[in-house]
Amino acid sequence: MINYLDRVSGPFFIAFILCLLFTPISMKIAKKINAIDLPKDERKIHTKPIPRLGGIAIFFSVMITMFYYTNFPFKTVLGISLGALVIVITGVLDDVYNLPAKVKLFLQIIAATIAVAFGVRIEIFTNYFTNTEYIYLGILGIPATIFWIVGITNTVNLIDGLDGLAAGTTIIASFTLMYIALINGRIETAILLAIIAGSSFGFLPYNFNPAKVFMGDSGSLFLGYFLSVVSVLGAVKGAAAITYFLPVLVLGLPIFDTTYAILRRIINRRPIMEADKGHLHHKLLDMGLNHKRAVLVLYLISILLGLTAVFYSVDKYADSLISMGLVCLLVLIPINRASNVE
Repeated sequence: MINYLDRVSGPFFIAFILCLLFTPISMKIAKKINAIDLPKDERKIHTKPIPRLGGIAIFFSVMITMFYYTNFPFKTVLGISLGALVIVITGVLDDVYNLPAKVKLFLQIIAATIAVAFGVRIEIFTNYFTNTEYIYLGILGIPATIFWIVGITNTVNLIDGLDGLAAGTTIIASFTLMYIALINGRIETAILLAIIAGSSFGFLPYNFNPAKVFMGDSGSLFLGYFLSVVSVLGAVKGAAAITYFLPVLVLGLPIFDTTYAILRRIINRRPIMEADKGHLHHKLLDMGLNHKRAVLVLYLISILLGLTAVFYSVDKYADSLISMGLVCLLVLIPINRASNVE
């Protein structure tokens, strides 16, 4: 394990330093091309214009570090990179021009399809329900992978509602998945996760409240895309401990928040893609928490979800249930209080 930590520390710190250096440059670019987030509606938490193109700093720091350190086959790295490029271009265009939701979704599907075409594919599921150890998907792996990538991409995008929230959640998820990858000997997967954690750490000093820059869709879409792809690469044949169940746990906060938003809008007969103030971070603010405390509560939920996944991966099921119970408590309190107020 110690030798493995030596392998991931270099990529982490290089990505961290690069993002520290690139973020101020991205802020200048955002101002020049008018990629500025204006507090023009009630959903906005900030009160002054803020540049929102920080995602390109994260993108370049990740790509440069990945090409230098990773030993994945060139075809795989190329597929990840081309898909990531489409995602970031989509995010930049949305940050500048506010793309229609259907156009964004179409471009996300294109990015996911590129990754699949270059070999990033869900082929098996660990089977928890019958005596068969694995479920082999065959051709169904193609739509399953596209659905997974697009879904996780959007969950991280939708949780990006408070300063430092998406970056901090990504850091916690990356470290958790990295640990699980390391204890299972998946060093190449762990290196990619260290890179995404390092770049997010480098961005966080500029993005934590009060934020000097937002990552924008160029950042949140990219982080979601990269985490979803790395999760697929980490779920390998013969390694039952790294399954899609564990990434779902680790990314449980954005997944829950997105699912809750969809159900809420369906019940209220509103368009699914319509923005609102019903997200979990809005509920915490409605309870009277300030910006920083709301983010810290959500960090705590993410950490507990990460611990749940770690405990589960090492067969400590009782500890896993306790962690999950605390998560449910922390999530249900703000939702219940907000419902009572309404």
